[in-house]
Amino acid sequence: MANVGIHPHVDGGLRKGGAAFTGGTLVCECTTNPVKVKIKGNIAHNHACGCTKCWKPMGANFSIVAVAPTEAVEVVENGDKLAVVDENALIQRHACKECGVHMYGPVERDHPFKGLSFIHPERFEEEGWAEPGFAAFVSSIIEAGYDPSKMDAIRERLAELDLAPYDCLSPGLMDYIATWTAKKSGVLAA
Repeated sequence: MANVGIHPHVDGGLRKGGAAFTGGTLVCECTTNPVKVKIKGNIAHNHACGCTKCWKPMGANFSIVAVAPTEAVEVVENGDKLAVVDENALIQRHACKECGVHMYGPVERDHPFKGLSFIHPERFEEEGWAEPGFAAFVSSIIEAGYDPSKMDAIRERLAELDLAPYDCLSPGLMDYIATWTAKKSGVLAA
C-alpha cells in the first residue's frame, strides 16, 4: 500500500517525535521574506486531516495538523503577509498571501477548542515534534475529488501507518467536545 499517498511527511513512515520537544519556528514556503511563527512548547493532537479547509502541500490527500495554546503562538517575521482565509470559519486560519501556507489558526469563539491554535507541524524548522496519532475526516477527501472507489486503499494505508482512520475526530477528542457541551448545558456538573 506504500503507493497510496497520504502526505509527503508520512508516506515513507511515521517519524517518531518526543515529549521533550520544546517548540520551534514554523516557516511558510516563500523563498524570500518567509513568514515565521514561533511556537513555544510542544504540540498536541497531531493528526492527518482530510477536511477541505486545511492547507495541504501539493499532491497531498491529507494535511498534517496539530494544536498549540494560542498564547504560545507568536508571529516573529513578515506578519504583514498574513491574511485570514475565511472570517466566518471557527478556525481563523492565517495564511501567507504569497505562497498560501496556513501558518496558524486560532479558535476565538465559544467552543471546546477556544484558546487553541491549529498549526501544520511539518512547517517546523526543527525536528522532534510529536508524530501524527490518527487520521480525521477521512471521507472528506472525496469532497476534494478523491475517487470514492479507492477509499478502502486509503484506510488500509492509514492503518499501515498506525493512523487510525475516523470520519470525525479521535474518540478522545469527541469525548472532550461532548463533555464540554454537557457541562455548558448543565447536564454535567462543571
